Amino acid sequence: MTALRDRYRGCLLGGAVGDALGAGIEFLSLAEIRRRCGQAGVTGYVPAYGRAGAITDDTQMTLFTAEGLLCDQQRPVCSRDPAAAIWRAYQRWLNTQYGEPVGGWLSNQEFLQHGRAPGMTCLGALHAGHPGTVSQPVNNSKGCGGVMRVAPAGLAGGDPFSLACQAAALTHGHASGYLAAGALALMVSELTRGRDLRATAAAAINRLKQANGSDEVTAALTAAMRAAEIGPLSADAIGILGQGWTAEEALAIATHCALTADSFRSGVLHAVNHDGDSDSTGAICGNLLGAALGAHAIDGYLLAQLEGCDVITQVADDLHDVFADGQSPDRLRYPAEKGEQDHA
Repeated sequence: MTALRDRYRGCLLGGAVGDALGAGIEFLSLAEIRRRCGQAGVTGYVPAYGRAGAITDDTQMTLFTAEGLLCDQQRPVCSRDPAAAIWRAYQRWLNTQYGEPVGGWLSNQEFLQHGRAPGMTCLGALHAGHPGTVSQPVNNSKGCGGVMRVAPAGLAGGDPFSLACQAAALTHGHASGYLAAGALALMVSELTRGRDLRATAAAAINRLKQANGSDEVTAALTAAMRAAEIGPLSADAIGILGQGWTAEEALAIATHCALTADSFRSGVLHAVNHDGDSDSTGAICGNLLGAALGAHAIDGYLLAQLEGCDVITQVADDLHDVFADGQSPDRLRYPAEKGEQDHA
């Protein structure tokens, strides 16, 4: 039986591995990937940002989502506001993109102090300084920049669907943008409890049907599941689920690849070899498979070359210790935030 800590590690490390496998081909078509890597496409890390195993903004923002959740746990229960804490964490991430860390253990990690093709919607919303909410959207974007970063919401207990919707709505105002995030977090939460992938996808669809504006995400996930009943779509055919630039498409591609995988490695490689947003679909698939299978299922050579592996592991352990074991967050890594304005 897979230990819960191993599932927490698997979720974050798996997402980072999938992200890194797609980093070097994020903006390439499938034909271009094959010209560069051979007919089989990507079979391992393609150098990106000057190294093998480099992460992108997907993993950066995932780590800051986790930081926000953990810092919020330092506050008295009556004053906790995880969405506000995540917003402040994203502001710290924004500073790192310009070489202006504001202090703190995570912000001071050298590998996070680099711009890695951050999404323009995220940057624009964060620069505007006005966090969006589900009821007061900041824009009408349904880009995948909301869903690719919210896996930690599925590791934080409570209602992961609502929490992830709130976290994504900070920057992405279209219902499909934040509801896809809610679905992912719910799936992650269910997977860590030992439910199988098909059952978790079905649970996500059932929850989506209760939410306003969920038609696109529901249809995308349903299509992913139906296609998986026949078998894995080829790299040439997976485009019927989209290209992954929007939230519902990224979730659908990642879910399909996870459902049809016979191993962690095969699943994430399937998720990055297509015409679309390879790093985000790889990251989401890695989150799902990592939570389902545990970190022990991730190939050692992929972890050995993964940028920031030790830090990612530490953050996963911190999420486990706080939200699964009930410990207090480490005050050196996640200090209490004082005197900061919560958003309305």
